[in-house]
Amino acid sequence: MNRIAHDTPGESNPLRALTLDVLRRRTSMKWRTYPPDVLPLWVAEMDVPLAEPVVRAVGDALALGDTGYPFGTAYAEALAAFAEKRWGWDGLAVERTAIVPDVMLGVVEMLRLVGGPGDPVVVNTPVYPPFFQFVEHMDRPVLQAPLGADHRIDLDVLEETFRQAVAGGRRAAYLLCSPQNPTGTVHTAAELAAVAALADRYGVRVVADEIHAPLTAAGVDFVPYLSVPGGEHGLSLMSASKAWNLAGLKAALAIAGPAAAADLARMPEEAGHGASHIGVIAHTAALRDATGWLDALIAGLDDNRRLLADLLAAQLPGLAHRPGQATYLAWIDCRGLGLDGDPAEVFLERGRVALNSGIPFGEGGAGHVRLNLAASPEVIEEAVRRMAAAVHP
Repeated sequence: MNRIAHDTPGESNPLRALTLDVLRRRTSMKWRTYPPDVLPLWVAEMDVPLAEPVVRAVGDALALGDTGYPFGTAYAEALAAFAEKRWGWDGLAVERTAIVPDVMLGVVEMLRLVGGPGDPVVVNTPVYPPFFQFVEHMDRPVLQAPLGADHRIDLDVLEETFRQAVAGGRRAAYLLCSPQNPTGTVHTAAELAAVAALADRYGVRVVADEIHAPLTAAGVDFVPYLSVPGGEHGLSLMSASKAWNLAGLKAALAIAGPAAAADLARMPEEAGHGASHIGVIAHTAALRDATGWLDALIAGLDDNRRLLADLLAAQLPGLAHRPGQATYLAWIDCRGLGLDGDPAEVFLERGRVALNSGIPFGEGGAGHVRLNLAASPEVIEEAVRRMAAAVHP
């Protein structure tokens, strides 16, 4: 089930709430990396006000001086209740969770539990660039298993990559991005079960980054990896940070399948010390009390996906674009434009639009850009107009 009842009937689209003038007062990475004449549609920050239940919970904590260290299981309990209502999954056991500072640091800790230096980590490319950065910093080689032309997992390619990964008795891991960033693909239950079967056959441990799980489009069902047959051996990372725009309030949860509980229990206590108590409070409030805000956001993102597809077809027909099923990111193939060099640089220099270059996303990324859809329709219209002017001055 993808939708749950609104907290406030008729909640308005948060993507329409803020003007550019207001947004440019922000001091975060999205709004300070480039000069003011650049329209920033790159890093994963949303142009939205925070949900009122989150603002209220954080404000109450600050008024009370409740700014110490995180404690308790409220976050895990809120996520478990959200997962059961949203995805029909009642298998998120609070006792098999642990607070971590954020998803990527949680990924690092999970990979340490199932392997060591020199053990390969398999990823599906193109994929979120920090997968490469964090894994390589751990002295772990990254093996790329490219997605198919349809942006879905190619099981034959994945199996061959698993075979290479475990050669010589190495302890391999598979870092699964679900939903997939940057393509927006939502893996099906059948696909995930096939992945679990392959992982079991080759002795590969699966660590799933499921940070975008709450952000599926209307009519699309997210399936937690730990819920599929064979998924009980897996480890997952989840967080409210992406769906409620809480990246600056650090907190996430590591979750173990029933057969991986002993692995999670070996995670050192200090691994969770970097989480913010205020972050935990904010994420808990979001999951418990701000689902109506989330539904309004998802409806706005669905509208923006359609808008972007129409605008690109009309103004930049040389592009190839398949709207994603989740996230607020659009993956655009610019190779048909015949541009010299990285299209992201062309759009920035000639059009004053900041997008993510596809190159850091690994194999299959060159010639692509990633565009952040979490903006007002007017900003998306202006961005495409500028992109078209950059190509056809």
